[in-house]
Amino acid sequence: MSFDFLMTDHPSWHAEGAGRVRVLTCGPGSFWIVRVQGRQVTTTRVRGDQVPPPLDVFSAPRAPRPQSEPIHAPLAEMGSVARLRNPDLWEAVATAIIRQVIRAGQARKLHREFCRRFGDVIALSGETDLHTFPSAQRVITLSDDDFTISGMSFKRKPLRHAATAFLTHGRSWMDLSPSVLAKELQTVSGIGPWSAGAAVADWSNDWALYPYADLAVRTWARHANPHHHWANDEPTFGRQWRRVTGDNLATYTLLTLAYGTQQAGAV
Repeated sequence: MSFDFLMTDHPSWHAEGAGRVRVLTCGPGSFWIVRVQGRQVTTTRVRGDQVPPPLDVFSAPRAPRPQSEPIHAPLAEMGSVARLRNPDLWEAVATAIIRQVIRAGQARKLHREFCRRFGDVIALSGETDLHTFPSAQRVITLSDDDFTISGMSFKRKPLRHAATAFLTHGRSWMDLSPSVLAKELQTVSGIGPWSAGAAVADWSNDWALYPYADLAVRTWARHANPHHHWANDEPTFGRQWRRVTGDNLATYTLLTLAYGTQQAGAV
């Protein structure tokens, strides 16, 4: 598969020399290592029979609408952007909860520490070990002190609620369409529209469901085209973004976040 840039927005991506490496949970007891060097992606099965999801590739439309002029050119310059779907719905939900309210860098730090303390160890030959995200079963066994020592005391309640709900409904959730799943997740205490949309986008790569008026999209849209008058407040920006992106809402939203990842050098 050909692409120009791999989006490494998810906190489970780690630097490995000049490349990136990530462990994927692809089902109960099924783990894969994904490595990327430049435009070369390799996958290695650790254990289990299930296979990792393919990379999805996004590109700005070749014939943009006139309304898309404020954002089209800087995003089209990135070329084709690949993003790996998160095959573990539980991790997608939990990661969205961790990301609530705090900045991406802090969320990445908390996510990695939580994995290091409570996830399964995946040994890399001669290198630093990776850790999976702790399963829902593991999370409900953690004590209050476990959450506190990992810096996650303020995430304790929503993670416990989500883990309990996932153990009850997770199998049926995975059979739902992304749009229905985003609504269903909001029935869980501690999961609102932002978290539900972010989780489902991470899991499905349907970026029309991402909370596209959030601070990240507003920030990077303004950075990509500082000469355009972008609205500052979330509701007005949301309406403006819908007009600018039109039928390409999902693609432009994903590409804007990828632009931010590229500019920030996230890992």
